Parts: sequence; C-alpha cells; structure tokens
Amino acid sequence: MLNRVNPFIIENVSPCIDGGRYPVKREVGDVFTVRATVFKEGHDVIVVLLRHREKAAGGPWSESPMTLKNAGLDIYEGSFSLPKNTRYQYTVEAYTDLYKSWLNDTTKKFDSHQDVESELIEGYSLIAETLDRAVSAPDIYKSYIQSFLTAVDEASSQAEKMALMSDSKLVEILTILSARGDSTVFEPTLEVFVDRVRARYGTWYEMFPRSQGKKPGVSATFKDCIERLTEIRYMGFDVVYLTPIHPIGVTKRKGPNNSLVCGPNDPGCPYAIGSDFGGHKAIEPGLGTFEDFAGFEAACKEKGMEVAIDFAINCSPDHPYVKEHPDWFFKRPDGTIKYAENPPKKYEDIYPLNFYAPGDSWKELWAEMRDIILFWCARNVRIFRVDNPHTKPVPFWQWLIAEVQDQYPDAIFLSEAFTRPPMMEVLAKAGFTQSYTYFTWRNFKHEIIGYFTHLTQDEVSECLRCNLFANTPDILPQILQQGGRPAFKMRLALAATLGATYGIYNGFELCENTAIQGKEEYLNSEKYDYKVWDWDREGNIKDYVARVNRIRHENVALHYNKNLRFYNSYDENILFYGKTSDDGSNTIFVVVNLDPFKAHQSKVYIPTQELGIKDDETYELLNLITDEWLLCKGQETTITLDPAVEPAFIFRLIRWVHKEEKFDYFHM
Repeated sequence: MLNRVNPFIIENVSPCIDGGRYPVKREVGDVFTVRATVFKEGHDVIVVLLRHREKAAGGPWSESPMTLKNAGLDIYEGSFSLPKNTRYQYTVEAYTDLYKSWLNDTTKKFDSHQDVESELIEGYSLIAETLDRAVSAPDIYKSYIQSFLTAVDEASSQAEKMALMSDSKLVEILTILSARGDSTVFEPTLEVFVDRVRARYGTWYEMFPRSQGKKPGVSATFKDCIERLTEIRYMGFDVVYLTPIHPIGVTKRKGPNNSLVCGPNDPGCPYAIGSDFGGHKAIEPGLGTFEDFAGFEAACKEKGMEVAIDFAINCSPDHPYVKEHPDWFFKRPDGTIKYAENPPKKYEDIYPLNFYAPGDSWKELWAEMRDIILFWCARNVRIFRVDNPHTKPVPFWQWLIAEVQDQYPDAIFLSEAFTRPPMMEVLAKAGFTQSYTYFTWRNFKHEIIGYFTHLTQDEVSECLRCNLFANTPDILPQILQQGGRPAFKMRLALAATLGATYGIYNGFELCENTAIQGKEEYLNSEKYDYKVWDWDREGNIKDYVARVNRIRHENVALHYNKNLRFYNSYDENILFYGKTSDDGSNTIFVVVNLDPFKAHQSKVYIPTQELGIKDDETYELLNLITDEWLLCKGQETTITLDPAVEPAFIFRLIRWVHKEEKFDYFHM
C-alpha cells in the first residue's frame, strides 16, 4: 500500500554539519542566515519558511519567510536573530500556495482575453474555504476576507472580480492562512548553539601560578598572582588562563627538565594531579586556599578579565581515585596500574583513566568528570582549557559538554588537541567551543594562506573557532628559537590579526627562547621547577603586545574569523591580508614580513573594487603600529618591512569624502 509522498525536494540546507549530526556555532547578537534549495514538480507558487525555536523552551515554532535568491537554481535564503546564550532548533518548511498559484494562472488567462468564469468560481471557493477553516485566525483577518467575499458577490463583471481577488492585502492574508496540505519539512531538525561573544573574541594570557612570585625555590601564591594582574591587563588580555592548580603527586615525581631524579624540594609537574591533599576538586596548598582562589577570581573580574583553568584528566599514583576507584584505571596482567605512555615518552608520574571501564564503572567515571567541571563552575569559573582531549572518547565529550552547558550555557571549552585534522575537527563538532590549531608550526606564506583559508572559509568554520597560541609551555617553535625578538613580534602580530582569539604563554612578552638543544622545548621549564621571572628585563615587548591588543580592541573587524581575506603581494616573504566588519565601517589590512632576518619590500594590491573605491579616488592607510599615514590612489602600493624595526604593519583604511567644500574623514 502506497503512503502519502511529500512533493517537495528540500536539499543543500546550510549551515549544516554532517547532515545535522552536530550543531553549528554562533554568538549572541548574530543574525543567523540559512540557505536551502527547494523545488517541486510543475509551476505552482510555493512558500518556503524558516522555522526556529529555543530547544529548551520547546513550544510552537516561529516562522519567517525565505526569499528566492536564485530562481534558476531554486535557492532560498532566510534569517532570524540569536538574542540568547542557548541552543536553538531550526528547519525549512515548504508548501504550495494554492491561492497564489490560482491567481497567477488565472491572471495570465484574463490578460490574454480568455473567459475565466470557471476559474473565478474556483478562486472564490478557495477564499471561502480559507474563511471556514481559519476559526482561530485573528478577527481582523476573518473580517477582511468576508468583506471581499461580499464584494465579489456584488461585482457584475469578470474584470471587477479579478481586481478584487487580486488585492495584495487579501493575497497576503490567504498566504498566511494557507492550508499547507502538501507541507514538507526538512529532516532532521538542525541545531545552532549560541555562545557568548567571548567564545569568538578574546585575548588569553597563560600563566604558571607558582612562578609569579619573587622568592626563589618556593611556590608563589594566588596573592602573588593578583599582583601581576595590573600588568597583564595593561598588555590588553581579558582571559587569564592558569595551568593546573590542584595538588601534585609525590610518587614518581619528575625533577628539573623532566628528569627521573627528584629532590625533596622539587615541586613536580602540575599535570600529575592528586595527593593526600586531594584531587581535581582541591587546590595545591602552596598556592593557597579556596578563599585565596576566590580572591584571585574576584580581582580578575574587577579588572575586566576572566579566569580559565586547566582540565587535565591525569591522576598521579597518589590521587584519591586510585584507592577509591581502582577499576577506573588500565591494569596490567599482574593487576598493577599502567602509567601513561606516548612512546618513546614515558610519564611514570601519571595514570590515565579508562573511559571504557568495565561494567557500570565507566558511567560513574563519566559522571565524576562532569561533576569536576560543575564544581568549578559553581566557583565562578566558566572557561576550561582541556588537556589532550583527543585521547578520550569523542562521545564522552559530546555528552559532558552538553551536560554542563545545560546548566551553564556560558561555559567555554578550549580543546588542546594537537593531533590529526579529522580528530581535531570532530572534537569541535562534538561541542568544544574553541580549538588549538597548527598555527604554531605554520611559518611560510603558502602554508598560512592555505591553512587559514580552510579554517575560515570551509565548512569547518561553522564549528571550529581557532585559538591561536603563539607558544605554550610544551612548545617553543623553531621560528622563535632562531628569529629572536623580531620573530616574537612577527608571530604575535600574526596570531592577533589572523584570529579573533589568540594567546601567549608567560615569558613570550620577554622573548624567552632558551631551548633544549634539538627540541622545541624550554630549557629549565617551569613545568618541573619554580621560576622567578624578571618581568621588566631588557628586550621585552610588553609595550608592543599592549599596542597590538589595543588595536584589536578598537577595531571590530579583528573580532571575527570568517571575514579574513588574503590579497596579492609579490614577495614570497610578505603576507598581505585584511578584514572588514559586517557593516563595512571598519577595514583593517595587515602586512607581515615572515622573514625575521632580512628586510623585504613588495608591491601589495588593495582590493579597491571590493570596497567600492573608485580608480581616481584618494584614500589613506593609517599605520596603527607607527601612527604614520600613507596616501594612496588605485590598487597598487609598495611596502617595506625591516624586521629589526617593525616586522608587521597594521593599517586602517580611511576614505576621503568631499562634502560642502571641505573634507570629512570616513573611517573604515
């Protein structure tokens, strides 16, 4: 037996990730635009609607018409606003507008002088049927329809009836009240998760809390960390990210430079979490108490910054879980617990958790990991950098993040997954708010253009928001080791302008680049030792960091990712790109010398046609790094960059507008 068939084809709905398996991402205040290809057989007039609602609230759908953008390809487009930090559902519905279809055909016949008496009877029936069915319609609609039926009854000619039945207001009402007898709704229902704006735009400063003090050989405290906040805020950062602040294990504790020999006063690695003082819901005593942490969090908030903490799912052999839940760990045949390995590296001070633990143990483990996050959310932490998420099951993260965001929709999760692209990207699909990227190792022009075009223009941009860290405690890139101060400035300028969110690890502003020979690792790393920094040492770039971050703050074009565009430059060492705000009021161009050792000069090509600048129009480029002005006309201009002076220029486009015999300045 045949069942009713939906006549409409609804396909190519975008944005849509993996057929709707995962939600796309947006931020509060965005206007969410959806496109779809919609058609059916024949020549009927069709109505295409964008349906949307808050998922948690449920209830009736809101509807807005989608506009035909390309008649030849049947492409429709519609939008709705996203005012809340929550999860929305959306889909596309299509149905035949019976009355408009009738009116189109009948008008053609009438205009060609055919007798349309039978057609007028059909149209009258459609109007009357709508009135009979629209019991719950607004009275004003019903009254309007009735008045037209009466007028048609009194009309004496086909011309009068056609004029009445073609009334635009009547047609609009009949479309709204259409029977939708052949309605087709796209499936599955799609979702968009709307984060707060910090999910897209932010400037991170990563600090080792225990190394923020002034006394050699002892841990700094949260009170010491508070003293550093004024300088961090001066440099323009709005997220202070702390490496793990939990008790550190004693068993197999690592010594300086990751050695297996640990002295009695060596602090160990903070990623080996857990001791007699507690685990992930406790604080390392050397840093202070929960009251001290609350004071630090409040001090950050007072200065307009947020705290982010590290969520490292590692357990030292001394973690309470080892005794309380031994079934949560991997076992050897002899029953002993396996320590972590990434051959040839061995991490004897860490036990990894088994997320597929036998029986119902895995459920208890998953719930405990969620509860750790909820524990810190209750203490005003809303940003979590997650260590090595690619070594845990993707379904676990999809579940945990959804569970947390159901209670704290403003929670942000940063995925530290330097791994294969498919895994990095599926973690973003599964719910991670932001992701580390391979920016740290993209040094050459073709690499940067190819990689960032992928991140900002391909489908992955619907779910993966990049967070560009110029360095990390684990990674001291070769370019920084070899290129010195010019390389630090160049890489900061790139990170700060290619991405809407970027970060540095403390010491970057001091151009710290002392490495273990032959490795991308810091010598005498504070991962294994206390460190006392001279935050004012000679050669620092703190003022440069502050200027670049101020430029970011003052230019809204730099608050987005998808508006990144690369433009032509002759020299292979000169990278030229730009960003323009949605309303066109702010345009930024960035020119970077990727060679930290030599000066380079190149012609660059301003996209004047894209910006509506005429060939004979004069405009200016204000260099926001040097405060110098560059007067331009046409597309081509020449830029020289000496890395020993300035490795990067950031320009704001300023157009001249002649008005009332004087010049005004219109800033883009």
